[in-house]
Amino acid sequence: MKIGVMQPYFVPYLGYWQLMNAVDKYVIFDDVNFIRKGWINRNRILIHGEAKYFHIPLLQASQNKKIKEIELAKDSSLLDKNLKTIELAYKRAPYFDVIFPLIEQIIRCQEKNLVFFLTNSFYLICRYLDIMTELVFSSSLSKDNSLKGEKKILSICDILNATEYYNAIGGQELYSSENFENNGIYLRFLKPERIEYKQFSNAFQKDLSIIDVMMFNEKEKIKQFLLKYTLLSKQERDKGGV
Repeated sequence: MKIGVMQPYFVPYLGYWQLMNAVDKYVIFDDVNFIRKGWINRNRILIHGEAKYFHIPLLQASQNKKIKEIELAKDSSLLDKNLKTIELAYKRAPYFDVIFPLIEQIIRCQEKNLVFFLTNSFYLICRYLDIMTELVFSSSLSKDNSLKGEKKILSICDILNATEYYNAIGGQELYSSENFENNGIYLRFLKPERIEYKQFSNAFQKDLSIIDVMMFNEKEKIKQFLLKYTLLSKQERDKGGV
């Protein structure tokens, strides 16, 4: 059983979906603290050839709250503004007519809870890209919530009978291969390959929201992108794999 665990992000970049697609169960890490100026309620799209942030508004968001405790500020004018921004940015993109209605479904979702709002977007995008991974809320698992960091991840892996744990390459300093091996789990890190595609006539802007990827690439091409990564153990990384 391959497991991945990540905080829920707002229409995240391609590597996030590669990780989700690579595992059997993807745990939405909703019972950890909210991070300001992270990726939970904002991302970047292409505007006039440059990477620009856009976000969803939140009510009284605080790093002292769990992600699952935060609600959206349902400001219809800002939602309309977000959609108009996306429309103007991508109306000449080759797959705009296919993707914009999907983005509109995501932005206009009536869920007030941030986690449910983000999860709805996961389901919609997974359905479009044929990602079949089972999504699980961390908060739904009967675990010791006083645990932190690696110990909390190991507890989740134990509950879900994981044999392999996949993590984004950026988290490789957070975990000990030995500790995972002692628990019968093979620790691996997903390193995305370099992927570029035509974005109008601009110089390529990397790691933008999946919105950008979907606007410029047909579905079957994106499904190929989802498989363009390398899985490394920490030992392989230390030998020069990264």
